Amino acid sequence: MTRVSEHINQALHDLMESDPSVHLLGEDVSDPYGGAFKVTRGLSSRFGSRVRSTPLSEGAIAGVGAGLALAGDKAIVEIMFADFVALAFDQITNFAAKSTAMYGRPVPVPLVVRCPTGGNRGYGPTHSQNPQKHFIGVPGLSLFEMTPFHDAGDLLTRMFALARPCLFFEDKVLYTRQMHDTGDLFRFEVADDVARVYVDGAGPPDCTLVTHGGLVHRTLDAMRALLLEDELVCELLVPAQLYPVPHLPGLENAPHVCVVDDGTEGGTWAAEVATALYPRLWGRLRRPITLVNSADSVIPAAPHLEREVLVQAGHIRAAVREALS
Repeated sequence: MTRVSEHINQALHDLMESDPSVHLLGEDVSDPYGGAFKVTRGLSSRFGSRVRSTPLSEGAIAGVGAGLALAGDKAIVEIMFADFVALAFDQITNFAAKSTAMYGRPVPVPLVVRCPTGGNRGYGPTHSQNPQKHFIGVPGLSLFEMTPFHDAGDLLTRMFALARPCLFFEDKVLYTRQMHDTGDLFRFEVADDVARVYVDGAGPPDCTLVTHGGLVHRTLDAMRALLLEDELVCELLVPAQLYPVPHLPGLENAPHVCVVDDGTEGGTWAAEVATALYPRLWGRLRRPITLVNSADSVIPAAPHLEREVLVQAGHIRAAVREALS
């Protein structure tokens, strides 16, 4: 099997080979470094000036990428750590996102901003965050996240086809995981662009969990414990598109829904998913949708404190057990 980072790297190679209008910008993305997490390894050696290592200036990188997209090319911008995308907030939300609709006619802006997210590596307060929630609700902007079940090449092609700026989040811990690996207990399928992970032959689930890519394996660990130790059957839905929230299939008979999100509490993606689901499920839900988020806290560097702040399998298991008790 292929690691997620290798899978994304191959997708970038394939995309740049097939489309000469694609450019890649970012700090240290050129060889021999190939990016902080080696996701861009080999690209500058193959595609020359279309891959540019840039100065340490996220605002400038995003602005140049948006300018390339406005001029008719396609741009992929790498933010070394997703935390630093805050420095490019103005260029993304006030320039790139608005440029699609502020000239009196639709203007394509094929720009993808790649953001390595998440913690559980001891990187501390400014290198471990999930900033997705800060970009939800920006007109003209779409949010996606890499999962172990979705093809990265298809996602990149799809984002460019939208002709609007997209943020593409990639969990740093996920980079080292294998694509399509759910362990022996679970099976998965992708339907309506949403991955569904389930226990084959287990019957209707007691709870349907919804999460984003970086939390898949922690959620699977919780589902395994809930099944084997609490005799509770769960299934998992993982959309690659975070915002606008896509249709999540198969929830009509779900007795309970739990949304798990690694962002800190307050104004979260989990709340946005619940808001989208309530009109559809209100008459059938037995109890309010459970939201599980990281704590309202700065993320510590010390591993034992970081584990208390960020969502772990134990937090998910406890939330489901409490909801179903």
